[in-house]
Amino acid sequence: MNQLPDAGRYQPDAVFVNFDFLRDADTHGFAPFDFSNFAYARLYATPLWNGSQLLTTEFSPKTILVYVGLDRVGDSLLKLPFVRGLRDAFPNAHITWLAGKDTSVYASFMKPVVAGLIDEVIECADIGLSPKELLRRPLNGRRFDLIIDTQRVALASFILFRIRHNKFVSPFGNFILSSRKPPRGYKFPKSMQRQLLDLLEITSGKKIATPQVLDLDLDPALAGIAERVLPNVPLYVGLSPGAGGLPKCWPLENFIKLARLQVKAGRTPVFILGPQELDWQAEIQEAVPEALFPLQAEGLGDTHNYSPQLTIALTKRLVLAVANDSGTGHMFAVGGTKLISLFGRTVPEKFTPMAKDLIIVKAQDYGGREMHFIPVDVVADAVDRALSST
Repeated sequence: MNQLPDAGRYQPDAVFVNFDFLRDADTHGFAPFDFSNFAYARLYATPLWNGSQLLTTEFSPKTILVYVGLDRVGDSLLKLPFVRGLRDAFPNAHITWLAGKDTSVYASFMKPVVAGLIDEVIECADIGLSPKELLRRPLNGRRFDLIIDTQRVALASFILFRIRHNKFVSPFGNFILSSRKPPRGYKFPKSMQRQLLDLLEITSGKKIATPQVLDLDLDPALAGIAERVLPNVPLYVGLSPGAGGLPKCWPLENFIKLARLQVKAGRTPVFILGPQELDWQAEIQEAVPEALFPLQAEGLGDTHNYSPQLTIALTKRLVLAVANDSGTGHMFAVGGTKLISLFGRTVPEKFTPMAKDLIIVKAQDYGGREMHFIPVDVVADAVDRALSST
């Protein structure tokens, strides 16, 4: 068998499929899949080849499109090392971030954080939702030097492949569409963050280390606000009872019990309530009069549009925090405090917060997958142990 161009990365025992007909099909005359267009060949220890020149480390795209489904605050923080690494790898490229199925906080709350890293954010693009999208060119026929598909969903990947491009990198189908592929025997990491960093390594040919922490430059004014609402004297323990859905929430009554135990221990419980948890404030305040609510103090949450940067600044005033698997939990981690992270149905290996000092408590260790299986005394003991080592 003739040797194909060397990619430096190899894929063993794979099926080679030429998808150029899908990429190049005329916008107005696209036909249903014709399997006679597929060329099959058994390749051994040679890279897959889709008719385009494979990427090299010298590749310097001027335009890059990155596809995600959506971005919430928590995963936007986990994705930030990928965003920074992408800019480092391709410093002169115009980077477009495409949220194909919903919104992206990179266009709102997190916009200041990615300033200079992402040039353009497209939200709610309706890409990857219907097979009918294969009948047209997405994004009004725009062309990109490089497309990076961060997901492994067949429909979205095929539709993205219809966007005009020079190079395409996607983990879908064991990288079957990709211009560049991982080495032989590659296995996807469990961590979402590491999956993205691996994808960047495969794309750029550069090694990308997994960060242990995430440093953010905060507005100094936010530090002043945090110090004003949480002055130096007490030991503040942060509690975040909210999450993206009730199944991810430890029962509120358990957070209240934990808060009372903190008061008995001479600590001040600080509840971080987002706009979806405002109805809980009265119940908490009645049960724990000593509790503080800094985002509700002086209307700070509303004034700052519940900015993640403000919550991170407040975190720096805490000695420890307890949170569900949530955006606030990831903000606590970035803020640098000790963190106890509570997991139920979600997988901690996939969404591990970037905390310097992290304790993970899993419901599965106490009888089930639901959050209510986590006992209050287990979390309280974890708090005491973590603070005794301070």
